[in-house]
Formats: sequence, structure tokens, C-alpha cells
Amino acid sequence: MRVERPLAAEEAARGDFYALLARLFSHAPDGALLASLAAAPALPAGARPDLARAWRDLTAASGAMDARAAEDEYDALFGGVGKAAVSIYAGAYSRASAVEHPRVRIQEDLAAAGLAHRASTEPEDHFAALFDAMRVLAAGAPGRGAAPLADQRRFFDPHVKPTAPRLFAVLATDARSNFYRRVAALGEAFVGLESDSFSLD
Repeated sequence: MRVERPLAAEEAARGDFYALLARLFSHAPDGALLASLAAAPALPAGARPDLARAWRDLTAASGAMDARAAEDEYDALFGGVGKAAVSIYAGAYSRASAVEHPRVRIQEDLAAAGLAHRASTEPEDHFAALFDAMRVLAAGAPGRGAAPLADQRRFFDPHVKPTAPRLFAVLATDARSNFYRRVAALGEAFVGLESDSFSLD
């Protein structure tokens, strides 16, 4: 049984970034979230420059965006009938063997981490689900503390590290992407920081 301990500020911040990415990829931001982002302060001095810049650009874009426009953009990118313009599933960006879909491994790794998949939610390789899993591993949840870094890395390395940057790269260049280009820049900077941090442990 894991013993819950006070969460360090850095771990809480990591959890917040993962929670924000999960929310923004689960559905379009509503007016309340846009207003909250627009009013958010800059990152503390000493934050990695690319992350601080991406955060500043996202908060500025949130102040200029309205909820209806954000919903239209989300639908243009990730919605529609049939194949979406931009896939929001990690399996589309995986270079794993076609014999076994990445969801199978994700299911196994979620179970090993004690994170049961909820049947009513999106498939396990939906990026919102992956970021939410990392949120729980990094910052804990009611009834459980943050996972050891080795356990976090065991999920991050095969499921987030190789696929999320490819999603962000597509969003950065898609003509339909305006607000989500800023989301992608923030995701790229944050996932890059996570990759670098895990490589040092």
C-alpha cells in the first residue's frame, strides 16, 4: 500500500499541466476555462524558457478566444464524420508493430499502475486519457499518492514520449489550428521537459 505524503510544489505543478492538457484534448475549452487561463499569472522566474513562452502565448490566446470559436476549431480538427482531420489517438502516431494495437499495452500498463480504465470514457489511447493517467501518476488522486518516478517513467516512455510530440507537430502546422497551435506549443515544451527530467533519473 502506498503511503500518501505531502505533494511537493513541483509535483503539483506537473499534475496541473497534465490535467490542463487532458482537459483541452477531451473537449474544447468553455468560457470559464478560457477566462481562467487568460487571468493566469506568468510562470515563476526560473521556468524553462520555452515552457514560459508557450504558457504566455496560450494565456494571451485564451484572452482573445471565445468559447464558440474554440468549439468550432476543436470540431474542425478532431471531430467530424469519419476520419478526423487530426487524430487524437496515440495509436495513429505509434510506430509499434501493427500486430498488436498500442491500446493492448496501455491497458496492461494502466492495470499494473492500479489505474482501471473507465468503460464510459474514450479508448485508452485517447490523448486526454493518457495525460489524465500521467496526472494521477505524477500528483496522485483521492486515496492514492503520487507514484514513484520509476513507475511514472514506465508509463510515460512507451505511451506519451514517442507519440505526443508527433501530435503536437501536426497541430503546429495544420491550417485549421489557431488556439490549438498554442496548446501544442505548450504540450511540446512540457513533454520535452518531462522527457529530459526522466532521462536524468
